Amino acid sequence: MDLLANLSVGLATAATAQNLIYCFVGVFLGTFIGVLPGVGPLAAVAMLLPVTFYLPPETALVMLAGVYYGAEYGGSIASILLNIPGTPSASVTCLDGYPMAQQGRAGVALFSTAMASMFGAMFGVVVMILLAPRLAEFALLFQPAEYFSVMVLGLVAASIVSSSGAVRGLMMVCLGVLLGTIGIDVNSGETRFTGGIQELRDGVSLVVVAMGLFGISEVMVALRGATQSYAGAGLTGRLLPTGAEWLRSIMPALRGSAIGSFFGTLPGTGQTVASFVGYALEKRLNRNRAQFGKGAIEGVVVPESANNAAAQTAFIPTLTLGIPGSTTMALMLGALMIHGITPGPRLIAEHPDLFWGLVVSFVFGNIFLLILNIPLIGIWVRLLRVPHYYLYPTVIVLICVGVFGISNSLTDVWATLISGVIGYVLRLFRFEPAPMLIGFVLGPMLEEYFRRAMLLSRGDPTVFLSRPGSAALLAVAALLLAATLLPWKEWLVRAARTAGRVRAK
Repeated sequence: MDLLANLSVGLATAATAQNLIYCFVGVFLGTFIGVLPGVGPLAAVAMLLPVTFYLPPETALVMLAGVYYGAEYGGSIASILLNIPGTPSASVTCLDGYPMAQQGRAGVALFSTAMASMFGAMFGVVVMILLAPRLAEFALLFQPAEYFSVMVLGLVAASIVSSSGAVRGLMMVCLGVLLGTIGIDVNSGETRFTGGIQELRDGVSLVVVAMGLFGISEVMVALRGATQSYAGAGLTGRLLPTGAEWLRSIMPALRGSAIGSFFGTLPGTGQTVASFVGYALEKRLNRNRAQFGKGAIEGVVVPESANNAAAQTAFIPTLTLGIPGSTTMALMLGALMIHGITPGPRLIAEHPDLFWGLVVSFVFGNIFLLILNIPLIGIWVRLLRVPHYYLYPTVIVLICVGVFGISNSLTDVWATLISGVIGYVLRLFRFEPAPMLIGFVLGPMLEEYFRRAMLLSRGDPTVFLSRPGSAALLAVAALLLAATLLPWKEWLVRAARTAGRVRAK
Protein backbone atom coordinates (compact mmCIF):
# COMPACT_ATOMS: atom_id res chain seq x y z
CA MET A 1 0.00 0.00 0.00
CA ASP A 2 2.85 2.38 0.78
CA LEU A 3 4.28 1.77 -2.68
CA LEU A 4 0.96 2.58 -4.36
CA ALA A 5 0.60 5.73 -2.24
CA ASN A 6 4.12 6.83 -3.17
CA LEU A 7 3.52 6.20 -6.87
CA SER A 8 0.28 8.19 -6.62
CA VAL A 9 2.27 11.12 -5.20
CA GLY A 10 4.75 10.74 -8.03
CA LEU A 11 2.02 10.60 -10.65
CA ALA A 12 0.41 13.76 -9.27
CA THR A 13 3.77 15.55 -9.55
CA ALA A 14 4.97 14.19 -12.90
CA ALA A 15 1.62 14.47 -14.71
CA THR A 16 1.32 18.25 -14.34
CA ALA A 17 1.32 20.15 -17.62
CA GLN A 18 4.52 22.01 -16.75
CA ASN A 19 6.50 18.87 -15.89
CA LEU A 20 5.25 16.98 -18.93
CA ILE A 21 6.22 19.85 -21.24
CA TYR A 22 9.70 20.19 -19.76
CA CYS A 23 10.15 16.42 -19.79
CA PHE A 24 9.36 16.40 -23.50
CA VAL A 25 11.65 19.38 -24.14
CA GLY A 26 14.46 17.69 -22.21
CA VAL A 27 14.12 14.44 -24.15
CA PHE A 28 14.05 16.27 -27.48
CA LEU A 29 17.04 18.52 -26.75
CA GLY A 30 18.99 15.64 -25.22
CA THR A 31 18.47 13.50 -28.30
CA PHE A 32 19.34 16.44 -30.58
CA ILE A 33 22.63 17.06 -28.78
CA GLY A 34 23.37 13.36 -28.32
CA VAL A 35 23.14 12.78 -32.08
CA LEU A 36 26.12 15.09 -32.61
CA PRO A 37 29.28 12.93 -32.69
CA GLY A 38 31.49 13.55 -29.66
CA VAL A 39 28.97 15.61 -27.68
CA GLY A 40 27.50 13.22 -25.12
CA PRO A 41 25.05 13.42 -22.20
CA LEU A 42 27.57 15.12 -19.91
CA ALA A 43 28.00 18.02 -22.30
CA ALA A 44 24.25 18.10 -22.99
CA VAL A 45 23.36 18.38 -19.30
CA ALA A 46 26.12 20.95 -18.75
CA MET A 47 24.86 23.12 -21.63
CA LEU A 48 21.24 23.08 -20.42
CA LEU A 49 21.91 23.29 -16.69
CA PRO A 50 21.58 27.13 -16.60
CA VAL A 51 18.05 26.90 -18.04
CA THR A 52 16.85 24.99 -14.99
CA PHE A 53 17.91 27.63 -12.46
CA TYR A 54 14.64 29.47 -13.05
CA LEU A 55 12.45 26.37 -12.64
CA PRO A 56 11.04 24.63 -9.54
CA PRO A 57 13.34 21.82 -8.29
CA GLU A 58 11.00 19.04 -9.44
CA THR A 59 10.67 20.48 -12.94
CA ALA A 60 14.39 21.18 -13.19
CA LEU A 61 15.34 17.62 -12.29
CA VAL A 62 12.70 16.14 -14.61
CA MET A 63 14.05 18.19 -17.51
CA LEU A 64 17.72 17.35 -16.82
CA ALA A 65 16.86 13.67 -16.49
CA GLY A 66 15.12 13.83 -19.88
CA VAL A 67 18.20 15.47 -21.37
CA TYR A 68 20.35 12.74 -19.82
CA TYR A 69 18.65 9.64 -21.18
CA GLY A 70 17.68 11.43 -24.39
CA ALA A 71 21.37 12.08 -25.08
CA GLU A 72 22.19 8.47 -24.22
CA TYR A 73 19.77 7.31 -26.92
CA GLY A 74 20.92 9.96 -29.40
CA GLY A 75 24.51 8.74 -29.15
CA SER A 76 23.54 5.41 -30.67
CA ILE A 77 22.22 7.06 -33.86
CA ALA A 78 25.64 8.30 -34.97
CA SER A 79 27.14 4.95 -33.94
CA ILE A 80 24.81 3.02 -36.25
CA LEU A 81 24.77 5.38 -39.23
CA LEU A 82 28.36 6.64 -39.21
CA ASN A 83 30.38 4.25 -37.04
CA ILE A 84 31.15 7.27 -34.84
CA PRO A 85 29.92 6.82 -31.26
CA GLY A 86 28.07 9.87 -30.01
CA THR A 87 28.81 8.73 -26.43
CA PRO A 88 31.50 6.42 -24.96
CA SER A 89 28.86 3.85 -23.99
CA ALA A 90 27.52 3.86 -27.56
CA SER A 91 30.89 2.71 -28.92
CA VAL A 92 29.81 -0.90 -28.32
CA THR A 93 26.77 -0.33 -30.52
CA CYS A 94 29.13 0.42 -33.43
CA LEU A 95 30.32 -3.18 -33.48
CA ASP A 96 27.06 -4.55 -34.89
CA GLY A 97 24.99 -1.44 -35.59
CA TYR A 98 27.23 -0.08 -38.33
CA PRO A 99 27.53 -3.44 -40.14
CA MET A 100 23.71 -3.58 -40.14
CA ALA A 101 23.63 -0.11 -41.71
CA GLN A 102 26.13 -1.21 -44.37
CA GLN A 103 23.81 -4.13 -45.15
CA GLY A 104 20.94 -1.69 -45.75
CA ARG A 105 19.31 -2.50 -42.40
CA ALA A 106 19.97 0.79 -40.58
CA GLY A 107 16.24 1.23 -39.98
CA VAL A 108 16.01 -2.14 -38.22
CA ALA A 109 19.05 -1.27 -36.13
CA LEU A 110 17.64 2.12 -35.12
CA PHE A 111 14.21 0.67 -34.31
CA SER A 112 15.78 -2.13 -32.27
CA THR A 113 17.86 0.46 -30.43
CA ALA A 114 14.75 2.44 -29.54
CA MET A 115 12.89 -0.65 -28.28
CA ALA A 116 15.90 -1.96 -26.31
CA SER A 117 16.43 1.47 -24.76
CA MET A 118 12.78 1.58 -23.72
CA PHE A 119 12.91 -1.93 -22.24
CA GLY A 120 16.18 -1.31 -20.37
CA ALA A 121 14.92 1.99 -18.97
CA MET A 122 11.67 0.45 -17.71
CA PHE A 123 13.63 -2.40 -16.12
CA GLY A 124 15.85 0.15 -14.39
CA VAL A 125 12.84 2.12 -13.16
CA VAL A 126 11.39 -1.01 -11.51
CA VAL A 127 14.73 -1.70 -9.83
CA MET A 128 14.85 1.90 -8.63
CA ILE A 129 11.33 1.71 -7.17
CA LEU A 130 12.16 -1.45 -5.24
CA LEU A 131 15.74 -0.74 -4.19
CA ALA A 132 16.05 3.01 -3.55
CA PRO A 133 13.75 3.23 -0.45
CA ARG A 134 15.47 0.21 1.15
CA LEU A 135 18.91 1.70 0.55
CA ALA A 136 17.78 5.03 2.00
CA GLU A 137 16.45 3.30 5.14
CA PHE A 138 19.79 1.56 5.60
CA ALA A 139 21.72 4.78 5.04
CA LEU A 140 19.75 6.51 7.82
CA LEU A 141 21.93 4.55 10.24
CA PHE A 142 25.00 6.40 8.96
CA GLN A 143 26.91 8.89 11.11
CA PRO A 144 29.35 11.55 9.75
CA ALA A 145 32.20 9.01 9.85
CA GLU A 146 30.26 6.63 7.56
CA TYR A 147 29.33 9.47 5.23
CA PHE A 148 32.97 10.48 4.97
CA SER A 149 33.96 6.89 4.17
CA VAL A 150 31.21 6.60 1.55
CA MET A 151 32.56 9.77 -0.10
CA VAL A 152 36.08 8.33 -0.09
CA LEU A 153 34.81 5.09 -1.66
CA GLY A 154 32.92 7.06 -4.33
CA LEU A 155 36.00 9.11 -5.21
CA VAL A 156 38.21 6.02 -5.37
CA ALA A 157 35.67 4.21 -7.56
CA ALA A 158 35.49 7.23 -9.87
CA SER A 159 39.27 7.32 -10.23
CA ILE A 160 39.96 3.63 -10.86
CA VAL A 161 37.36 3.26 -13.62
CA SER A 162 38.68 6.28 -15.50
CA SER A 163 39.47 5.46 -19.12
CA SER A 164 42.79 7.31 -18.79
CA GLY A 165 44.06 4.95 -16.08
CA ALA A 166 43.77 4.71 -12.32
CA VAL A 167 46.76 6.94 -11.52
CA ARG A 168 45.62 9.72 -13.83
CA GLY A 169 42.05 9.31 -12.58
CA LEU A 170 43.19 9.63 -8.96
CA MET A 171 45.19 12.75 -9.83
CA MET A 172 42.14 14.32 -11.47
CA VAL A 173 39.93 13.47 -8.47
CA CYS A 174 42.43 15.16 -6.13
CA LEU A 175 42.57 18.19 -8.42
CA GLY A 176 38.78 18.42 -8.34
CA VAL A 177 38.72 18.20 -4.53
CA LEU A 178 41.29 21.01 -4.32
CA LEU A 179 39.29 23.11 -6.77
CA GLY A 180 36.23 22.67 -4.55
CA THR A 181 38.05 24.24 -1.57
CA ILE A 182 38.45 27.63 -3.31
CA GLY A 183 36.42 30.40 -1.67
CA ILE A 184 35.28 31.25 1.84
CA ASP A 185 35.62 28.54 4.48
CA VAL A 186 32.15 27.97 5.90
CA ASN A 187 33.44 27.24 9.42
CA SER A 188 36.07 29.94 9.90
CA GLY A 189 34.97 32.56 7.38
CA GLU A 190 38.53 32.76 6.02
CA THR A 191 39.15 33.17 2.29
CA ARG A 192 41.10 30.25 0.80
CA PHE A 193 43.11 29.84 -2.40
CA THR A 194 41.57 32.79 -4.27
CA GLY A 195 44.88 34.42 -5.21
CA GLY A 196 43.42 37.79 -4.36
CA ILE A 197 40.72 37.51 -7.06
CA GLN A 198 37.49 38.87 -5.61
CA GLU A 199 35.31 36.92 -8.04
CA LEU A 200 36.56 33.66 -6.46
CA ARG A 201 35.44 34.50 -2.92
CA ASP A 202 32.23 32.54 -3.48
CA GLY A 203 34.14 29.65 -5.04
CA VAL A 204 34.27 28.37 -8.59
CA SER A 205 30.86 27.97 -10.19
CA LEU A 206 29.77 24.43 -11.01
CA VAL A 207 28.28 25.69 -14.27
CA VAL A 208 31.58 27.29 -15.30
CA VAL A 209 33.53 24.10 -14.59
CA ALA A 210 30.99 21.76 -16.20
CA MET A 211 30.30 23.78 -19.33
CA GLY A 212 33.98 24.55 -19.83
CA LEU A 213 35.45 21.12 -19.17
CA PHE A 214 32.78 19.24 -21.08
CA GLY A 215 30.86 21.65 -23.31
CA ILE A 216 33.72 23.68 -24.81
CA SER A 217 36.38 20.95 -24.67
CA GLU A 218 34.04 18.35 -26.22
CA VAL A 219 33.45 20.68 -29.16
CA MET A 220 37.20 21.34 -29.53
CA VAL A 221 37.98 17.62 -29.50
CA ALA A 222 35.20 16.92 -31.99
CA LEU A 223 36.39 19.71 -34.32
CA ARG A 224 39.94 18.38 -34.21
CA GLY A 225 38.95 15.11 -35.86
CA ALA A 226 35.93 16.30 -37.84
CA THR A 227 35.44 16.32 -41.56
CA GLN A 228 33.36 19.03 -43.22
CA SER A 229 30.16 17.00 -43.09
CA TYR A 230 28.90 13.46 -42.99
CA ALA A 231 27.47 13.38 -46.46
CA GLY A 232 27.76 9.62 -46.46
CA ALA A 233 25.07 8.99 -43.89
CA GLY A 234 22.98 6.43 -45.68
CA LEU A 235 19.35 5.55 -46.04
CA THR A 236 17.56 3.98 -43.11
CA GLY A 237 15.69 1.27 -45.02
CA ARG A 238 12.86 -0.70 -43.40
CA LEU A 239 12.20 -0.28 -39.67
CA LEU A 240 10.59 -3.42 -38.26
CA PRO A 241 12.70 -6.50 -37.44
CA THR A 242 11.52 -9.92 -38.55
CA GLY A 243 9.61 -12.23 -36.20
CA ALA A 244 12.71 -14.36 -35.65
CA GLU A 245 14.73 -11.28 -34.72
CA TRP A 246 12.07 -10.23 -32.21
CA LEU A 247 12.35 -13.63 -30.50
CA ARG A 248 16.16 -13.57 -30.56
CA SER A 249 16.13 -10.16 -28.86
CA ILE A 250 14.08 -11.07 -25.76
CA MET A 251 16.72 -12.82 -23.64
CA PRO A 252 19.58 -10.47 -24.65
CA ALA A 253 17.39 -7.53 -23.62
CA LEU A 254 16.69 -9.16 -20.23
CA ARG A 255 20.34 -9.99 -19.63
CA GLY A 256 21.51 -6.56 -20.73
CA SER A 257 18.95 -4.81 -18.52
CA ALA A 258 19.95 -6.89 -15.47
CA ILE A 259 23.65 -6.19 -16.01
CA GLY A 260 23.01 -2.49 -16.59
CA SER A 261 20.86 -2.21 -13.46
CA PHE A 262 23.62 -3.79 -11.38
CA PHE A 263 26.45 -1.60 -12.66
CA GLY A 264 24.30 1.53 -12.58
CA THR A 265 23.89 1.26 -8.81
CA LEU A 266 27.67 1.08 -8.27
CA PRO A 267 29.06 4.61 -7.77
CA GLY A 268 31.53 5.64 -10.43
CA THR A 269 31.00 2.84 -12.97
CA GLY A 270 28.29 4.17 -15.25
CA GLN A 271 26.89 3.06 -18.58
CA THR A 272 30.14 2.45 -20.44
CA VAL A 273 31.20 -0.40 -18.16
CA ALA A 274 27.69 -1.86 -18.26
CA SER A 275 27.61 -1.81 -22.07
CA PHE A 276 31.00 -3.48 -22.49
CA VAL A 277 30.34 -6.15 -19.84
CA GLY A 278 26.88 -6.86 -21.24
CA TYR A 279 28.20 -7.26 -24.79
CA ALA A 280 31.13 -9.46 -23.70
CA LEU A 281 28.87 -11.74 -21.63
CA GLU A 282 26.26 -12.02 -24.39
CA LYS A 283 28.95 -12.92 -26.90
CA ARG A 284 29.84 -15.90 -24.73
CA LEU A 285 26.29 -17.04 -23.96
CA ASN A 286 24.46 -16.44 -27.22
CA ARG A 287 24.00 -19.25 -29.74
CA ASN A 288 24.40 -16.73 -32.55
CA ARG A 289 27.83 -15.61 -31.26
CA ALA A 290 29.50 -16.25 -34.63
CA GLN A 291 27.50 -13.36 -36.13
CA PHE A 292 28.59 -10.85 -33.47
CA GLY A 293 30.54 -8.04 -35.10
CA LYS A 294 28.93 -8.79 -38.47
CA GLY A 295 25.51 -7.24 -37.91
CA ALA A 296 23.82 -9.40 -35.24
CA ILE A 297 20.73 -7.74 -33.83
CA GLU A 298 21.64 -9.07 -30.37
CA GLY A 299 24.83 -6.99 -30.55
CA VAL A 300 22.67 -3.87 -30.75
CA VAL A 301 20.01 -4.88 -28.23
CA VAL A 302 22.36 -5.87 -25.38
CA PRO A 303 24.50 -2.72 -25.08
CA GLU A 304 21.52 -0.41 -25.52
CA SER A 305 19.38 -2.14 -22.89
CA ALA A 306 22.35 -2.25 -20.50
CA ASN A 307 23.19 1.37 -21.22
CA ASN A 308 19.70 2.70 -20.50
CA ALA A 309 19.10 0.49 -17.47
CA ALA A 310 22.35 1.80 -15.99
CA ALA A 311 21.31 5.36 -16.83
CA GLN A 312 18.16 4.96 -14.70
CA THR A 313 19.66 3.08 -11.76
CA ALA A 314 22.54 5.57 -11.53
CA PHE A 315 20.01 7.82 -9.80
CA ILE A 316 19.80 5.37 -6.86
CA PRO A 317 23.16 6.13 -5.17
CA THR A 318 22.93 9.76 -6.30
CA LEU A 319 19.64 10.49 -4.58
CA THR A 320 19.77 8.10 -1.60
CA LEU A 321 23.46 8.36 -0.63
CA GLY A 322 24.55 11.63 -2.23
CA ILE A 323 27.18 9.73 -4.25
CA PRO A 324 26.98 10.22 -8.03
CA GLY A 325 26.35 6.95 -9.83
CA SER A 326 28.09 8.36 -12.90
CA THR A 327 29.85 11.53 -14.00
CA THR A 328 26.65 13.04 -15.34
CA MET A 329 25.02 12.29 -11.99
CA ALA A 330 27.57 14.64 -10.41
CA LEU A 331 25.91 17.44 -12.36
CA MET A 332 22.49 16.28 -11.16
CA LEU A 333 23.87 16.34 -7.64
CA GLY A 334 25.07 19.91 -8.17
CA ALA A 335 21.71 20.95 -9.62
CA LEU A 336 19.91 19.67 -6.52
CA MET A 337 22.30 21.52 -4.23
CA ILE A 338 21.86 24.72 -6.23
CA HIS A 339 18.11 24.44 -5.58
CA GLY A 340 18.77 24.02 -1.85
CA ILE A 341 18.03 20.28 -1.70
CA THR A 342 20.57 18.01 -0.02
CA PRO A 343 20.74 14.53 -1.60
CA GLY A 344 20.95 11.69 0.88
CA PRO A 345 18.90 9.15 2.82
CA ARG A 346 16.46 11.81 4.08
CA LEU A 347 15.59 13.03 0.59
CA ILE A 348 12.81 10.47 0.05
CA ALA A 349 11.19 11.28 3.40
CA GLU A 350 11.62 15.07 3.19
CA HIS A 351 10.90 15.50 -0.54
CA PRO A 352 8.68 12.57 -1.59
CA ASP A 353 7.08 14.61 -4.37
CA LEU A 354 10.49 15.26 -5.92
CA PHE A 355 11.76 11.68 -5.68
CA TRP A 356 8.62 9.83 -6.73
CA GLY A 357 7.74 12.51 -9.28
CA LEU A 358 11.15 11.95 -10.87
CA VAL A 359 10.65 8.17 -10.91
CA VAL A 360 7.25 8.44 -12.63
CA SER A 361 8.65 11.03 -15.06
CA PHE A 362 11.11 8.39 -16.25
CA VAL A 363 8.16 6.41 -17.59
CA PHE A 364 6.70 9.42 -19.39
CA GLY A 365 10.12 10.46 -20.67
CA ASN A 366 10.95 7.10 -22.19
CA ILE A 367 7.51 6.93 -23.82
CA PHE A 368 8.18 10.39 -25.29
CA LEU A 369 11.57 9.14 -26.43
CA LEU A 370 10.06 6.21 -28.27
CA ILE A 371 7.22 8.19 -29.86
CA LEU A 372 9.51 11.08 -30.78
CA ASN A 373 12.46 9.31 -32.30
CA ILE A 374 10.98 6.66 -34.55
CA PRO A 375 9.31 9.25 -36.84
CA LEU A 376 12.33 11.58 -36.63
CA ILE A 377 14.99 9.09 -37.70
CA GLY A 378 15.18 10.74 -41.12
CA ILE A 379 15.66 14.19 -39.57
CA TRP A 380 18.53 12.97 -37.39
CA VAL A 381 20.22 11.58 -40.50
CA ARG A 382 19.94 14.98 -42.21
CA LEU A 383 21.27 16.75 -39.12
CA LEU A 384 24.46 14.69 -39.34
CA ARG A 385 25.04 16.14 -42.81
CA VAL A 386 25.25 19.75 -41.55
CA PRO A 387 28.87 21.00 -41.93
CA HIS A 388 30.71 21.15 -38.63
CA TYR A 389 31.99 24.67 -39.25
CA TYR A 390 28.35 25.81 -38.91
CA LEU A 391 27.23 23.46 -36.15
CA TYR A 392 29.91 23.59 -33.48
CA PRO A 393 30.52 27.37 -33.38
CA THR A 394 26.77 27.72 -32.77
CA VAL A 395 27.07 25.36 -29.80
CA ILE A 396 29.93 27.46 -28.33
CA VAL A 397 27.92 30.66 -28.71
CA LEU A 398 24.93 29.09 -26.95
CA ILE A 399 27.18 27.96 -24.08
CA CYS A 400 28.58 31.48 -23.62
CA VAL A 401 25.10 33.02 -23.74
CA GLY A 402 23.88 30.50 -21.15
CA VAL A 403 26.76 31.25 -18.77
CA PHE A 404 26.34 35.01 -19.13
CA GLY A 405 22.60 34.74 -18.53
CA ILE A 406 23.13 33.22 -15.06
CA SER A 407 25.10 36.02 -13.42
CA ASN A 408 25.45 38.70 -16.15
CA SER A 409 29.22 38.40 -15.65
CA LEU A 410 31.77 38.40 -18.43
CA THR A 411 34.22 36.96 -15.92
CA ASP A 412 32.23 33.74 -15.86
CA VAL A 413 32.24 33.63 -19.66
CA TRP A 414 36.02 34.00 -19.78
CA ALA A 415 36.37 31.44 -16.98
CA THR A 416 34.25 29.01 -18.99
CA LEU A 417 36.40 29.46 -22.08
CA ILE A 418 39.58 29.04 -20.02
CA SER A 419 38.12 25.90 -18.41
CA GLY A 420 37.38 24.61 -21.91
CA VAL A 421 40.97 25.13 -23.02
CA ILE A 422 42.22 23.44 -19.83
CA GLY A 423 39.88 20.51 -20.45
CA TYR A 424 41.13 20.23 -24.04
CA VAL A 425 44.78 20.26 -22.93
CA LEU A 426 44.03 17.61 -20.29
CA ARG A 427 42.51 15.41 -22.98
CA LEU A 428 45.56 15.84 -25.20
CA PHE A 429 47.72 14.47 -22.39
CA ARG A 430 45.19 11.66 -21.76
CA PHE A 431 43.85 13.08 -18.50
CA GLU A 432 40.10 12.49 -18.44
CA PRO A 433 38.30 15.51 -16.87
CA ALA A 434 35.29 13.47 -15.68
CA PRO A 435 36.82 12.33 -12.33
CA MET A 436 37.80 15.94 -11.71
CA LEU A 437 34.14 16.98 -11.82
CA ILE A 438 33.18 14.26 -9.35
CA GLY A 439 35.96 15.40 -7.02
CA PHE A 440 34.81 19.01 -7.39
CA VAL A 441 31.23 18.14 -6.40
CA LEU A 442 32.07 15.72 -3.58
CA GLY A 443 35.10 17.60 -2.23
CA PRO A 444 33.19 20.15 -0.10
CA MET A 445 30.89 17.40 1.24
CA LEU A 446 33.95 15.25 2.05
CA GLU A 447 35.45 18.11 4.04
CA GLU A 448 32.17 18.84 5.82
CA TYR A 449 31.63 15.27 7.02
CA PHE A 450 35.29 14.92 8.01
CA ARG A 451 35.02 17.99 10.22
CA ARG A 452 31.74 16.81 11.74
CA ALA A 453 33.20 13.41 12.55
CA MET A 454 36.29 14.95 14.11
CA LEU A 455 34.14 17.36 16.12
CA LEU A 456 31.91 14.59 17.49
CA SER A 457 34.93 12.45 18.36
CA ARG A 458 36.73 15.43 19.95
CA GLY A 459 39.58 15.25 17.48
CA ASP A 460 40.13 11.49 17.60
CA PRO A 461 40.96 10.31 14.04
CA THR A 462 40.47 6.66 14.98
CA VAL A 463 36.71 7.23 14.82
CA PHE A 464 36.88 6.34 11.11
CA LEU A 465 38.28 2.91 12.00
CA SER A 466 36.51 2.24 15.29
CA ARG A 467 33.03 2.38 13.73
CA PRO A 468 32.45 -0.92 11.84
CA GLY A 469 30.55 0.61 8.90
CA SER A 470 33.15 3.30 8.30
CA ALA A 471 36.03 0.84 8.64
CA ALA A 472 34.41 -1.58 6.18
CA LEU A 473 33.90 1.16 3.58
CA LEU A 474 37.48 2.41 3.94
CA ALA A 475 38.74 -1.18 3.67
CA VAL A 476 36.86 -1.64 0.38
CA ALA A 477 38.32 1.62 -0.93
CA ALA A 478 41.82 0.51 0.09
CA LEU A 479 41.37 -2.88 -1.58
CA LEU A 480 40.18 -1.23 -4.79
CA LEU A 481 43.24 1.01 -4.82
CA ALA A 482 45.58 -1.87 -4.07
CA ALA A 483 44.03 -4.10 -6.72
CA THR A 484 44.33 -1.34 -9.30
CA LEU A 485 47.63 0.36 -8.53
CA LEU A 486 49.87 -2.48 -7.33
CA PRO A 487 51.61 -4.52 -10.07
CA TRP A 488 49.95 -7.81 -9.13
CA LYS A 489 50.39 -9.32 -12.59
CA GLU A 490 54.14 -8.67 -12.62
CA TRP A 491 54.50 -10.18 -9.16
CA LEU A 492 52.55 -13.29 -10.15
CA VAL A 493 54.63 -13.74 -13.31
CA ARG A 494 57.86 -13.40 -11.34
CA ALA A 495 56.61 -15.83 -8.71
CA ALA A 496 55.68 -18.36 -11.40
CA ARG A 497 59.10 -18.04 -13.06
CA THR A 498 60.84 -18.43 -9.71
CA ALA A 499 58.77 -21.53 -8.92
CA GLY A 500 59.64 -22.97 -12.32
CA ARG A 501 63.38 -22.46 -11.76
CA VAL A 502 63.19 -24.12 -8.34
CA ARG A 503 61.45 -27.16 -9.83
CA ALA A 504 64.03 -27.35 -12.63
CA LYS A 505 66.86 -27.48 -10.11
